[in-house]
Order: sequence, then structure tokens, then C-alpha cells
Amino acid sequence: GGSYPDEEGPKHWSSSRYEHVMKLRQAALQSARDMWADYLLFLDADNVLTNPDTLGLLMAENKTVVAPMLDSRAAYSNFWCGMTAQVRVCINAWDSSCPSTQRQRCVVPDSFRHIFWGWFWDLCCCRRRGGRFFETSSKHEGISLLFAVKNPPAEPSRFLSIPPKSPDKMGFDEVFMINLKRRADRRERMLRTLHEQEIACKLVEAVDGKAMNSSEVEALGIKMLPGYKDPYHGRPLTKGELGCFLSHYQIWKEIVERELEKSVVFEDDLRFEIFFKRRLMNLMYDLEEEGLDWDLIYIGRKRMQVEHPEKSVPHVRNLVEADYSYWTLAYVVSLRGARKLLAAEPLSKMLPVDEFLPVMFNKHPVFDYMKHFKNRNLLAFSVEPLLVYPTHYTGDDGYISDTETSVVWDNEKIKTDWDRAKSQKMKEQQELRREAKNSDVLQSPLDSTARDEL
Repeated sequence: GGSYPDEEGPKHWSSSRYEHVMKLRQAALQSARDMWADYLLFLDADNVLTNPDTLGLLMAENKTVVAPMLDSRAAYSNFWCGMTAQVRVCINAWDSSCPSTQRQRCVVPDSFRHIFWGWFWDLCCCRRRGGRFFETSSKHEGISLLFAVKNPPAEPSRFLSIPPKSPDKMGFDEVFMINLKRRADRRERMLRTLHEQEIACKLVEAVDGKAMNSSEVEALGIKMLPGYKDPYHGRPLTKGELGCFLSHYQIWKEIVERELEKSVVFEDDLRFEIFFKRRLMNLMYDLEEEGLDWDLIYIGRKRMQVEHPEKSVPHVRNLVEADYSYWTLAYVVSLRGARKLLAAEPLSKMLPVDEFLPVMFNKHPVFDYMKHFKNRNLLAFSVEPLLVYPTHYTGDDGYISDTETSVVWDNEKIKTDWDRAKSQKMKEQQELRREAKNSDVLQSPLDSTARDEL
């Protein structure tokens, strides 16, 4: 329970803390030997077993050392990649490089190449004795906010006293959440997830592009940007994309009409990273302290410029200047930013909203699109690392696209749908090359806390 001489704080896992824990494990192992135990279960105090069959499942693997893969939304994992020939520990979380959803059977990592005996790691001892560690993910382990994506909500035990939630707007003037009326499942999940994080929101009924007829489109003065074609399908704008744009557009109009200085916009198909609320509030505090001029900040996106790093923002943690990006999952927008977006008169030269935004901050790779917009001076940034991600990617079980599964905006006879080969926009962000990563961004204490908190 005491502190450690080399720790930075109570949640910092320093070398001496690791050593202390390993000595405790060694003492437990010796105690099990002394009593001739057939099996020994090591369990951290912050991991709670909810499956009564866990012990039986582990023993049925018939391995010398085996552990269940625990899901985590942070960098923490109960499995690390192991040790390298350079005599150092690679603290790369297994769940970030080899998702358990891709592992269906018991597997063994064989990257253990290390001879360092400053104090005895169970890993090194096992390796030296010719043993091997096994990890099994044949059963889903772990409950988090992500649990609600594919499962009913996790209800609290009736034996526990749960303090009431007190949702607020996190210091913003408004928090908008866009949802199609016919997508009740997404609406309920998002409202529940936001409430769980004590975030209050205003529900915005999305414009259903599929339900719009040509006269309604014409009455709004909507015209497609000359020459626009989807970069993957080669098709024009769909009615789904039109509806998505109008949904965001009506929020920008409300921001200007109500003179809201800063607002958050959420779509309904996202999942939150750990400590989302605290990290976003900390970012906004840092922006105010630094006096940074900004119009729009991506909270979740797909980075499309992957050749070189984005420019980090001096004196502001976890923020970069945004380059060409896809997705409008979640973003912060200022009153000035909303005014700039409306002043561009995008309805008369429409393209998908996530193509429009990069045009407005002058980072779109197709100049033929940008030349139609005179003032491309939106000050756009992005959180780094991101705070939200999509619930589903192209081809995932349960993947539904209301923008791709639609019809062409001006011809209802031409139907569109997502295609595994062509629907690249909603594919997961690929691992960036080292030289392209935003590695010089100022880090927040919560970045390391996210690894240690669980």
C-alpha cells in the first residue's frame, strides 16, 4: 500500500512497483507448491470474474500456463507482446495489435527472446525452462461501454447502491446528437452510453435523404458540385449523403441562430474511448488557457493524408492541425466556424460533408473541388489520439450504411449499396508508417493513466 521511490504518482507503474508485484506472485507460487496444489489462479484485484465457468475453461485447455484474453478499451492488456533481442520490454498491448475478435482459439506468442535477470520475470523463467505461455480468447471476456454495441445493456446488481447520474454539457453551450428516426436501436444505445458518462445532449432528428423527393431537393436550392464523383465508386452523391449533409447543416444553422460559442456534434454510430469526458474537457481547458484560435476540432475521424505527420500544436496537449480527413463521427465547432461553413453556401455546390470540411480548411487533394469555394480559411484541428471510433467498419457483422445503401441524389432509379471491394471510406484506419505518425504531439497525463487505471 505504500509509495515507490521511482513513481510519478499513485497510478504510475514504475520498475520497483513491477518488481514488488512479481515478488508477491513468486511468494504465491511458492505457497501453492508447499501445499501441493494442482492449479494456481493469479487474479488482479481490479479484474472481476463474472463467468462461473472460467476456471473449468482454463483447466480444459490443458496447458502449463494459460490466461483468458481480457478486453480493454485502453492500452492496458493482461497480455503484452513480450521481449525482444534488444533486451527491453515491448509494452505494446496485445489488444491493439492482435484484436481478440480475430483469435478464435488458444494461441501462443513466441516473440520471447530475452535474458535479463535483474529480477526474475515469470516470463523469462518459463522460457528458460522450456515452457510456453498460452492465451485463450475462445470465450469473450470483459465488459465495457463497447458491450452495449452488440448486447443488451449491462444492468447494475439490485444489491448495489448506485449514485444517481448528473449529466451535463461538459462546459459546451450545446451537445448535439444526430439520429435517423427509423434507427431507434442506435438512438437508444447512444442515449444510454452518453447518460452513463453523464453527458447531456440534444437529440437532433436527422434528415432522411431517402424520404426526400425531387421537388423538396429543388426547393432547397440543392445542386451537386460540378464534376464530383465518389473517389471509390465513381458515382455521384447519394440521397443518403445528401441527408447526412443536411443534418449537419441544420445544426450549423442552429448554432448561428442561437449564437452558441462552442458546441459538440455526435453522430449515432460511434464508440467512446476511455476517459472521454475528462479528456475532452481537459483539451478545451488547454485551448482556452493558450488562447488558440480554432473553428473546428475533429474528435473522431479517418486520417487520409498518411505520407507525413501532421503539425502538432505547441503548448496544447493532444492536438494537431488537421490534414485531409474522412468521417464526421464527432467534432467540436465554434460559432465562428459554423458561420464560415454557412457562408460558403454549400447547398448550391454540394458534396459529402466529410469532403466539404477538408475543402473548407484548404486540405482537400482535389483542387477542382476547392476552386468552387473562395474562402477556405476554416481553422481545423484534430484530437490526437482520437477519442471516438466507429462502432462498425465495412463488412463487420451489423454494418449498415445509410449513406451508401441509397439511390443517386437526382435519380431514384439508380440504386447504390456498399461494396466490400469499393467501400473504402468506412474501412478501418490502417497502421501508419512510423515516419507518418504524429509522434511529436504533446501528451496528456491521462494518456499514461489510461494504461494504468484499469
